[in-house]
Amino acid sequence: MLTDLLLLLFSAIISVILLRRLRMSNIVAYLFAGFLLGPSLFNLIDYHQEIELIAEFGIVFLMFSLGLQFSVKTLIKMRRLVFGVGALQVFFSFSLFYLLSQFFAMTWQQSFTIAGILTMSSTAIIVKLLSDQQRLHSRAGKLSISILLFQDLAVVPFLITIPIIAMPMLPGELMYELLNAFMKGSFAVLVLLSIGRWILPKFFDEIGTLRFDEIFILSALFVTLCSAWFTQKLGLSMALGSFLAGMMLAESHYRHQISADIRPFKDILMAVFFISIGSLLDFNVLKDNVWLLLLLVFVLISAKIISISVAMLVMKERVNIALSVGISLAQMGEFGFILVALGSKYQILDASLSSLLIAAGVISMSLTPILVKYSQVISTGVLHHSEKVLRPKKILPGQYTDHTIICGYGRVGQTLCRFMRAQSLPFVVLDRDPVRIKDADKKGVKVDFGDANSADILLLCGIKSAKLLVITFDDLDKSLALLAQVRVLNSNVKVLVRTSNEIGCARLRAGGANYAIGEVLEGGLMLAAQVLFLSGTSRKNITAELEAERQRYGLPMSCFFDKSHKPESERSMAPLYVMQLKHEDMLIGRRFNAKDFPHIDLQSWRCKKGACIEIATDDVFKEGDILLLSGNKTAISAVLKMYRGSM
Repeated sequence: MLTDLLLLLFSAIISVILLRRLRMSNIVAYLFAGFLLGPSLFNLIDYHQEIELIAEFGIVFLMFSLGLQFSVKTLIKMRRLVFGVGALQVFFSFSLFYLLSQFFAMTWQQSFTIAGILTMSSTAIIVKLLSDQQRLHSRAGKLSISILLFQDLAVVPFLITIPIIAMPMLPGELMYELLNAFMKGSFAVLVLLSIGRWILPKFFDEIGTLRFDEIFILSALFVTLCSAWFTQKLGLSMALGSFLAGMMLAESHYRHQISADIRPFKDILMAVFFISIGSLLDFNVLKDNVWLLLLLVFVLISAKIISISVAMLVMKERVNIALSVGISLAQMGEFGFILVALGSKYQILDASLSSLLIAAGVISMSLTPILVKYSQVISTGVLHHSEKVLRPKKILPGQYTDHTIICGYGRVGQTLCRFMRAQSLPFVVLDRDPVRIKDADKKGVKVDFGDANSADILLLCGIKSAKLLVITFDDLDKSLALLAQVRVLNSNVKVLVRTSNEIGCARLRAGGANYAIGEVLEGGLMLAAQVLFLSGTSRKNITAELEAERQRYGLPMSCFFDKSHKPESERSMAPLYVMQLKHEDMLIGRRFNAKDFPHIDLQSWRCKKGACIEIATDDVFKEGDILLLSGNKTAISAVLKMYRGSM
């Protein structure tokens, strides 16, 4: 078995290296590796029961990761798109493929399974391609994601139903078994979601407090496999249990960390699964049925374009958008291969039919980059319309764009969150202290448990589309490591880092930080500014001094205001008085002198022919000049009495 596993892994590595150069997805590479190793070609490995079990665990971890994406709150917020557009697409596509299968004289069990297989599209491929083309937030992109989400949900009933319909039984017995499976599934949902609601959060709080990564990973694996074991004991699929386990953790603060921790296991086991699927390809069947295979690919793509477009039109979407979405989702998805394996395992699909379906899926996935790239062009050419790809103000729940990632929820992070919430600015917070996270939750702040140095977690937090990343913890080595990670993932995002001293500022800027803010420096500047302010120095002069000092440290703007300050645009940082000089005013003929205006900030303009210019400091005041005085009310009153004789 060890030799077989080594061959399997080696072939996977080589296939990915070769096919990635051709811009093919990893899934296609794994299927190709399985085809090469399989019995119909080189027959290099023997698929033992142990390897099949490993492959099945790949499905378990894939479904667990899928469940982590489906929080109940997210589904409620997206109900119109997911349960409206998505459900309609699945119904239309499934019905069309079922009728086509019946037309080709398939049994109803085969038609049901084939329709389920061909209805699915590839979430992994589509999300990546739309993201690369910056179309995730277009109308077509939002609709595509909604359809894919419902398809992913629809996999679960197929996983339950296919094993049941494979058993020879009378219609009455079949209905009884389906009802029995539904009752068991409902019981599993009730039990697992209850555990997830009341027990698992406390369990992971304790694990998180220990600060041992190994224990956290083991705990995530235990929860996944335990849930799969539970549903298996109920006579249901392990995939259902793992999916429910993911869903019950989707609302928790730990979802990003768990997703990142299990990803290596999921990726390796899924590679084994898809290689095992690729081994089902029969070279002789494909060679003898080339034209049938091409016809199947044509029917697959055409039928999905038609059914998806019709579903869009029923939901009153524009024709060009409907066609664009249909073209983008015209391939077979990774869950389709899972259903092929299930249908083959329960002998609903024979070897030749499974081989043709897998080959058609591989070809359709290979064509997907071209179809997605030109989907808008094709729909525009056909309909003489164009879809404006706009970035809407509202995005899909769970997606991030133009947001700030705050690393650390200590005192600095908490202060930053308060200010950002007050301004309704989008942000994501990461921290590894369960106590802080629970405290934040009580205050209505969503803080996710996770290690900010993990590339997977940063990607889950939307680092690719983030506007800003702030490192609030005072650990120079960790900050430098995080900076290096961030710059690999997104070289354009602005990064602000907190540090304790000037030496740290220099190292952080050299490491890629746009702004390094030293606590000692900022504390000193704030103290100096307050002293100058209380000593009678104007705000303008204080700001100039602070800006000059901050320029040495690469800080973006002055940060000090006294506690009464509000944005200048609101003109409310202090009492204001505007006056236009008259002939009798004592300021006429005098130059500007800061000593004449203690505790007052003065701005003055001279207007000629409708245009106003600021008065130079060495110029004398003239009749008609406009003065803007700001400061405390007592000081303004004193100035007015001195130079005008009244308020």
